[in-house]
Amino acid sequence: MTSRSRAEHQVQAALKAVEAETGDAAEKAEMLMEIAMGLQQKPDRPDDLHAAVDLYRRAIALAPEGNALGVARIRARLATALMALPASDATPLKQALEEIETALATLTAEGSDAEIAEAEMNLGLICQSLAGQGLMPIQKAIGAYQRALRSFDKQNYPQEFAILQSNLATAFLSMPFTDESGKLREALAVQSFQEALSVVNIVDHPVEYAMLQNNLGNALQYVSSAHRVENGFRALEAYDEALKVRTLRDMPEEYANTIANKANCLANLPDDPDDPDAGNRENLQKAIALLNEARQVFRERQAHDKAEAVEEAIGELRAALGPSSVLERSGLQ
Repeated sequence: MTSRSRAEHQVQAALKAVEAETGDAAEKAEMLMEIAMGLQQKPDRPDDLHAAVDLYRRAIALAPEGNALGVARIRARLATALMALPASDATPLKQALEEIETALATLTAEGSDAEIAEAEMNLGLICQSLAGQGLMPIQKAIGAYQRALRSFDKQNYPQEFAILQSNLATAFLSMPFTDESGKLREALAVQSFQEALSVVNIVDHPVEYAMLQNNLGNALQYVSSAHRVENGFRALEAYDEALKVRTLRDMPEEYANTIANKANCLANLPDDPDDPDAGNRENLQKAIALLNEARQVFRERQAHDKAEAVEEAIGELRAALGPSSVLERSGLQ
């Protein structure tokens, strides 16, 4: 049996199970939604996601006309499945946007605060993905995240709060920095990463903690500020925090990402913060050593694009012994 026929078999089995059940159309639509959610949460293959999309759409068609809130809840779930579909173009994302906006029209009027906030968070994710493809401005994603934060506060929804703050920071940093407002957005990005870290700790959430510390370091070293050197040393501290989790043994590629980011930061810092005019030859040598290590890991992991970027940075630092680097502005994740 092919993977596609297995997915089709799952859909048919779900439909037969619903047909065998007693109950009204609303209950059967909800049952189809729950089966689809199960497929979506633990997909063995992409066709499971397609099967989930099919079941969500069948549930919408089955739901009675007067059950607007129930349909909105199904549409909100459908949007998340469409967002997760692997695709060569933006068609599923555009469909997801249409579904989540349709769902929000009803949820805003009839749903709970948590339902509305979850839908706004997913709207933000969809818009951020579309913005990454140049299909809409990032401001729409930022607005959705900020609306979600009205309900997903740090006291009652710490996990959602952390996700939203991290996504907000990434969105702020993705905006073009061509005017004075760019400095404010950089500062807001740093603040958002710090807010996320206020509810994420290394014991309970080690992977998330390390990712946030790494990204905070990236934001700090590029923020436009009169305190550039101070921010750079704060960035080094953030990278060192990330490296408590991102070890060479346990997370080799993430480890290489972080030491490459740390190298880029070192290359732009004076050896003696109290005497910046004395140069940074020692820090440059440390940076080159870290980049050499990162390059080796990337090569072993066959991350060729990253290895090439690091190779170019090494050559630049060796040739000029200056603070410049060609590593991307946003840093490695």
